[in-house]
Amino acid sequence: MMLKQIRQRLRGGPPEAPLSVGADQRLYAIGDVHGRADLLEQLLEKIYQDNKIRGEVSQWQMVFLGDLIDRGPDSRRVVEVAIQLAAEIPCITLMGNHEEVMVASLNGNLDALRLFLRFGGYETLQSYGVPDDTLERASVEEILKASLDIIPAEHQSFLKGLPSKVVFGDYLFVHAGIRPGVTLEKQVESDLHWIRKDFLEDGTRHDKMVVHGHTIAQDIDERPNRICIDTGAYYSGQLSAICLQDTERWYLHT
Repeated sequence: MMLKQIRQRLRGGPPEAPLSVGADQRLYAIGDVHGRADLLEQLLEKIYQDNKIRGEVSQWQMVFLGDLIDRGPDSRRVVEVAIQLAAEIPCITLMGNHEEVMVASLNGNLDALRLFLRFGGYETLQSYGVPDDTLERASVEEILKASLDIIPAEHQSFLKGLPSKVVFGDYLFVHAGIRPGVTLEKQVESDLHWIRKDFLEDGTRHDKMVVHGHTIAQDIDERPNRICIDTGAYYSGQLSAICLQDTERWYLHT
């Protein structure tokens, strides 16, 4: 922070104000879980311990950055945990591209269902109890019917109602990123869920610091205009969270 202020003085401008998540607010945002309920439960325990150690604040909040599901073995349990948390504490789950495809599938889009099965949905439907024989041999129409019959209505409603973005103070939380040069109000959901190259390769400052997942990094990827916290949990075994309080920032990992 001191070096940053010195550089600002040398350029003749005032020092930049530190980013804040909001006065007396503590927030934990969790990256892409991808069906790793085991890692989620480990990380939540660390979050609870950290929150207790740091003492009282007016409000503490959790945010999931999307992609709760697919690839890992226990998507059903991850969704259950997210639903339970939302009933107990302020907790927002954002829509990721994997949830988008699952929702489109449940809404009867068979092309979406074919895509869903190819990029992780097979494991998700297994976790809900759709039989392997159905997944391997049945038509997509039959797989859709089996999915609608077996996935609890509460889970379907929860997934269909997920928002695509949320702002706290100077931070914007989304799954994938934003379209550079477009105001937050005019961002389209497909970019918020799917964008990569145009967002990742853009170095200009945005109106908010963007916290996102979607693109796997070996460790937290902190840039001047964005912070990626997707550390590839489903295969790396590391699920990560960014932790914010007023102007402080730190990280927790499994």
